[in-house]
Amino acid sequence: MSIKVYKPTTPARRKTSVVSSLDLTRKKREKSLTKSLNKKSGRNNSGRITVRHRGGGAKKIYRIIDFKRLRFDEQALVEAIEYDPNRNARIALIKYQDGTKSYILAAVGMKVGDQIVSSQNSVEIKNGNRMPLSLIPQGYMVYNVELVPGRGGVIARSAGTNVILQGVEGKYAKLKMPSGEIRLVSKDCSATLGQISNPDIKLMRIGKAGRKRHMGIKPTVRGKAMNPVDHPHGGGEGNQPIGLKSGPKNIYGKKALGIKTRSKKWSDKLIIKKRKKKR
Repeated sequence: MSIKVYKPTTPARRKTSVVSSLDLTRKKREKSLTKSLNKKSGRNNSGRITVRHRGGGAKKIYRIIDFKRLRFDEQALVEAIEYDPNRNARIALIKYQDGTKSYILAAVGMKVGDQIVSSQNSVEIKNGNRMPLSLIPQGYMVYNVELVPGRGGVIARSAGTNVILQGVEGKYAKLKMPSGEIRLVSKDCSATLGQISNPDIKLMRIGKAGRKRHMGIKPTVRGKAMNPVDHPHGGGEGNQPIGLKSGPKNIYGKKALGIKTRSKKWSDKLIIKKRKKKR
């Protein structure tokens, strides 16, 4: 897998690059594992906009991904590595011995013809296999990690990410998250061995505004460029600072950029080291 850079035939093409599709083995989706996906345009169930600057974009068909993999001790054959428009990682089409097919998140190095298995017992240490954290060797990379046993993976599902298992003590496993946070998770939670596919996505350059519109993301105007009636940062002659003693604010007048958004939760006691602050 690599980055494909276009020839600079236009000003937009000069800065545009895409992830190569040479790793994909099939372009046609499995219809039995798909469903329609209605556009939300940043709105909640009552129709109010909760995420601004969303709308439009290309039509997408949702692929039903098996994040749980509860068919234990059944060998599955990797039939294809496919593109998923709803996520930046690759997905793998697997087929069990009884003919049942399923989509899973593909691991780096996974290829057509591989045999993978999910189990509650110890299995071969191989990328794509899935088992409880208590049975995985210390220092190994895992992804699609559960927070609650049996509910499916919720941690490290984005392209190129992984979690490092630092050890198991008592009833908890110690994990180092992609953000640098170190936290405890029940050792009975399952995880998939390896690193999730398509790590080169972080090297891709969007290149032009049109590609963002295809993703369903609209342009965002800076608050400083607005009038005082439209934003707390607005107004002034020429280039002026924000001018707020209490710090930057969002369009609604609430504090933004650097404030704590996490409320007190019962899981705070399971966080050993907080994540690194972005500069």
